[in-house]
Amino acid sequence: MVNFVGAGCGAADLITVRGKALIEAADVIIYAGSLVNPELLGYAKEGCRIFNSAHMTLDEVIDVMAGAEADGLMTVRLHTGDPSIYGAVREQMDRLTELGIEYQICPGVSSFCGAAAALRAEYTLPEVSQTVILTRMAGRTPVPDSESIESLAAHHSTMVIFLSTGMLAELSERLISGGYSPDTPAAIVYKASWPDEKVLRCKVGTLAETAEKNGIKKTALVAAGDFLGDDYSLSKLYDPAFETEFRRAAGK
Repeated sequence: MVNFVGAGCGAADLITVRGKALIEAADVIIYAGSLVNPELLGYAKEGCRIFNSAHMTLDEVIDVMAGAEADGLMTVRLHTGDPSIYGAVREQMDRLTELGIEYQICPGVSSFCGAAAALRAEYTLPEVSQTVILTRMAGRTPVPDSESIESLAAHHSTMVIFLSTGMLAELSERLISGGYSPDTPAAIVYKASWPDEKVLRCKVGTLAETAEKNGIKKTALVAAGDFLGDDYSLSKLYDPAFETEFRRAAGK
């Protein structure tokens, strides 16, 4: 069995209880060494074989998994955050299916959740934004034309932009071109939940300037939208005049 495990966004204690148990039981661990907190490897049992996938190709990763399976060993494929978001996990699962190797997925805490916690923010505020767009700038990996930053920014919803810290000047231009004003609240969250976490609040128009001033070049998320502002409406859920399945409205 191969278990794809979300390592969480950084802090070792943000892995799920299930994820920790799988690491402890693993005979083989293949971890994303560029981003996974190495403290998590301390949960591995003595004798566990550990591979850093930062130095491996897809074929090499699959070969390790297939070899472990042939030996009757359990493998944990440890991905940063949650495997479903920019995890390059589909290609691994498809290869395992072709080889007849069973696998399961253990979700993890994504960095966009860690960033919200660091910001002490709620992405979905009544009458401000009820939609969160997770996206990235096109780099060596392209982005479909229909998902351009400009077209997504036109919705004026909450945007969380991954893998784009090195292109912040262009990101600002494209967000503004899509409809955000230069003064729209924004933030750069560097290494959310890690000991060296940094939270930098700025505006859409000052993203590049803020990053350069603080020496941020990678391993950061960008958040943009009015959810970072001060104006919003209170939730109806706790409004005394709002009736729910569990509570009658005041005065009734």
